[in-house]
Amino acid sequence: MKKKKDGKMTITQKIRERHPVVETPHFKQIAEYTVFTVIGFLFGCGSVLGELHPFGISIVAVSKRKHFLFTAAGAAAGTLIYGLNAYTARYITALLIAALCAFGISALRLGGEPLAAVVSAFGAALITGLIIDVKLSENVSGYVLTLAESILCAGGTYFFYRVLHSDYRRLRFSALAYDETACVVISAALLLINLSDIKLYRFTPARIVAVCVMLTVLRFFGERRGIVFALCLGFVLSLNSSETLLITGVFAFSVMIASLFINVSHLAAGAAFLLCVSFFCISSQIGFAADLFADSAAGCLIFLLLPVKLTAKLEELGEVNSAAHNDGSLRQSLVLKLRFAGTAMAAISESVEQVSERIDEITRKENRKLKEEISEEEFASREIILEKTNQIRRVASDQFFSISGMLEDLAFEFDKFETFDSSASAKIRSLLSDYDIHPQSISVVEDKYSRIRVEILADSPTSRLEKPFFRKEIGKICNRYFDAPVITYCKDETMVSFNERPNFRLETGFAQHSADGHLCGDTVKILGDSNGHSILIISDGMGTGSRAALDGAMGAGLISKLINAGFGFDSALKVVNCALLVKSNDESLATLDIANVDLFTGKCEMLKSGAPASYIIKGKSINKCELFSMPAGILRGIEFARRTAVLSPGDTVILMSDGISDLGEGWIKRTIGSLSLLQPQEAADTIIKAALDSSGEKIDDMSVIVARLTRN
Repeated sequence: MKKKKDGKMTITQKIRERHPVVETPHFKQIAEYTVFTVIGFLFGCGSVLGELHPFGISIVAVSKRKHFLFTAAGAAAGTLIYGLNAYTARYITALLIAALCAFGISALRLGGEPLAAVVSAFGAALITGLIIDVKLSENVSGYVLTLAESILCAGGTYFFYRVLHSDYRRLRFSALAYDETACVVISAALLLINLSDIKLYRFTPARIVAVCVMLTVLRFFGERRGIVFALCLGFVLSLNSSETLLITGVFAFSVMIASLFINVSHLAAGAAFLLCVSFFCISSQIGFAADLFADSAAGCLIFLLLPVKLTAKLEELGEVNSAAHNDGSLRQSLVLKLRFAGTAMAAISESVEQVSERIDEITRKENRKLKEEISEEEFASREIILEKTNQIRRVASDQFFSISGMLEDLAFEFDKFETFDSSASAKIRSLLSDYDIHPQSISVVEDKYSRIRVEILADSPTSRLEKPFFRKEIGKICNRYFDAPVITYCKDETMVSFNERPNFRLETGFAQHSADGHLCGDTVKILGDSNGHSILIISDGMGTGSRAALDGAMGAGLISKLINAGFGFDSALKVVNCALLVKSNDESLATLDIANVDLFTGKCEMLKSGAPASYIIKGKSINKCELFSMPAGILRGIEFARRTAVLSPGDTVILMSDGISDLGEGWIKRTIGSLSLLQPQEAADTIIKAALDSSGEKIDDMSVIVARLTRN
């Protein structure tokens, strides 16, 4: 026994020394051989139409070198259950031929493709069958039956080969190929044939399992898959004997009827399935009708009594599968293309910057060489033109960089949407069609935070969707509460959006005062986005009057439109900054003061670009939020200064322009400290009135937003 370098044994070594474990090095091999023996036995004892046994030959033909003897022994034991006769000898011989062929295929390393195994199985079944037919002087129908059995044997061999050679590690990533999945289902169904001979009193376990599987697939994986499973399982079970051939139609039609009630409840679907089966059992007057009804009733009962944990797992698997088939590949492809486009734009921005610097260096050298040959006025003119040209190039570079950021924002926005619920979309479309509303498209989108948004695009105005009835019914379908719809008109189309109702709401009020009595240089915007955020914006243009009003309106207007379009705050600020830089030859700037409140969690993000301090009132406590940053329109590459706070119901956020903040922190705290009992609009009006009374001769444009968080 190995010891540590100091000669002492570890605790694990001591335990092993005191309690030695009897290890069985061949246990894994024994278990593996047992499994293949049992599989061979199950396929060997199964029959098709009561007298054919093709699948024992198939499973032996595809066995690997170390397994084929055990599989062949199990299949032979299964075949011997039916007694000793000429047909038994024929199948034992065919199994021996298939085993020898499997050994030869393995020795010659021909196992890379299923063709060799398929040919060997087909040949073993056909040759031995023809010998028996000749010996027993069978008629033409006997030879045809032998050929059909050989073809069935070859088909089973192909499916078994694909199952044994599939890469099941891809199941972990839900990436098993469709054809491989189909082969697994068919092989499982063929195994079900062999179990269909087993009976417990009047019950056939294979049929009970089939009914439960069909209804489970119908419930969790959709009507189309449910009907496909019903056809496959019904066909397989009907091969057991000539008497059971009608099971295919019974199961397929019954599952189709059940699919009409699956949206009502799984209990209704199970009842519909059972009633349909009972109709066929009564009307067909077949000998095993009572047994078929008993099996269907047992399968329905198991389906209805599935454990909650299992149904939760199946429901999750069904949703993931649906999302992957409906939108996963398209969404990921779009996200990748947007990100690549964003990276390309960033590269273009860097190239423009480098080229601009190189051109500036060359041009300045040329100007210095010509300085002695030209007049001072011409030299100064050249320098001014060069500086303006450089400014345009820098702004162009910034614009490319801004576009890069906007594309990244769009990629993040699309990537954030986890699932598109096609089932809920279909239900909403059915609801609207009952009221003669036929929209172009309906999207039910659930993001990573499990927040749902419903978007309905229609050709014509649909004012009826504003009624509370539709909001309530759509909420029932999605199992959520929705706010009143937001309706957007664009040419001949109308977009109606239902956003999930958040936990909180923001009561807001704002007030303004113009210093020159006409146009206020501050612009106030209050808006909400589709993700449950309420956004407060104050933009203060430089100076007073019309010019300040233009800068403030440009800053607030641009950033609010970009945010509404789904772009992030940082990329939106870059666009605003570039726009103000190129607006005119004169200096043009605007501050931006933003509060972004998440109405689901209460998280409040403060973003400032040259803006004065803001205040958050929590009970009797007044918290100042002062962040230092540059306003937009002065320099390139400016960024927001940020701070985050968490609001509780009753907390108040106050944003104000410098016309109020310049009056002093002490005055502000005394004024807002007495506003807790007022409504937000009354509080905003009170602040403006108090500021005008305290400003004296110094009058500037004034704006204030007061917002209070309350439970929804």
